[in-house]
Formats: sequence, structure tokens, C-alpha cells
Amino acid sequence: MNLLAALRAHRLLAIVRGSDPDAALSTVLTLVEEGVTLIEVSLSGRDALDVIARARAALGADAVLGAGTVLTSDDARAARKAGAAFLVTPAVSDSITTGRELGLPVLAGVMTPTDILQARRLGADALKLFPAGSVGGPGYLRDLRGPFPDLPFVPVGGVDAAAAADYLRAGATAVGVGSPLIGDAAAGGDRTALRERARAFLDVVRTQARP
Repeated sequence: MNLLAALRAHRLLAIVRGSDPDAALSTVLTLVEEGVTLIEVSLSGRDALDVIARARAALGADAVLGAGTVLTSDDARAARKAGAAFLVTPAVSDSITTGRELGLPVLAGVMTPTDILQARRLGADALKLFPAGSVGGPGYLRDLRGPFPDLPFVPVGGVDAAAAADYLRAGATAVGVGSPLIGDAAAGGDRTALRERARAFLDVVRTQARP
């Protein structure tokens, strides 16, 4: 799959990290029903590989479903076996190289200019600015786009609906959103509220001008 094209098209990456595997699966399926089609299941969630496998079986081969919190080469291989179509890392690591070797695109976690250069050299398709809210928010993204004007950044960490709009205006290719979107749904919480939040985030990303 072309991860960069998907990020540019959808602009919203939902991050599902669940303590209840059945609820996490239900969360993925509910998001897709609401039109959130770019979804990452974090490997730090309970039985995450099984959640990915079950979601893949339910959604089919064309679903844009990936694995997040991919820390090691073994994680990358296990995620691919489970059915992940792309990988997301929290940092620059060997999992980027392994993902590329496996034919999987990688959204690599970066924080500094040095991280950015290393991730690109290893073959990262796009750059996850993490934790975005803690390192300066949209202002920091604007600063990074000075020396790196053409690189695809996806801010993650503390991105609520208002911040999502700010990041997109600052030139983000897409935004990655966990708890502000998922809430308690992946732990068995209210799916009606999840649907409402999904619609609100989709409204935000659809109304922002593209860089």
C-alpha cells in the first residue's frame, strides 16, 4: 500500500490501544463504519496482534489497517503476520529497516531534526512527530517545516479536535489521534460517544485546506 497517499487522502489516523480485545476490535469496526478508514492498533494494547488479525478478517484485504508501537524487528514481523498493512514506531529503531524489508510502509516516530534525518535515511515513508503536544505543538511543527518543507509530518500526542485543526493549518500531512478520539471505547466504553467523536474529527480534517 501507499501509506503517504493514504495519509494525504484521509488526514486522520486513529490510534486504538485497548485493554479489552473484544472492545478494541469493536472500536476498529465502529470507526470504519463512521468513515475513519486509516487505523493503527497499538501493540501495547492487550492481545493486539489478535485484534489486528480479527479486524483484518472482518474488513478484508483492502482495509488500511496498521500496527503501532512497533519497537523491534520481531514486532514488525509479528505485525505483518497478523495482517498489518503498515507500521508505526514511537522512535527511530531497527523496526523501520525491517518493515521496509518486509514490504511494509513505515510511519516513524521522531522528535528532533537528527531523528528526522535518521528516519528518512532508514526509509521511513512519513514522520510521526511525537509527543507533539509536549515538544511545542503546532509552533514546533512550523519551525521544523523551515528546514524540512517537503517532508510529511503526522503529529501525535495530545491532539484533540482543536489541536488537529491547528496542526493541519501548520502544514501537517495528517494527524494521529488516540484517546481524544477513542475515549474509553477500547476498554468497553460508550460506542455512541465514539461515533460522535469520530464525526467531529472527520469534520475537522475535511474542512482544513491541504498544504
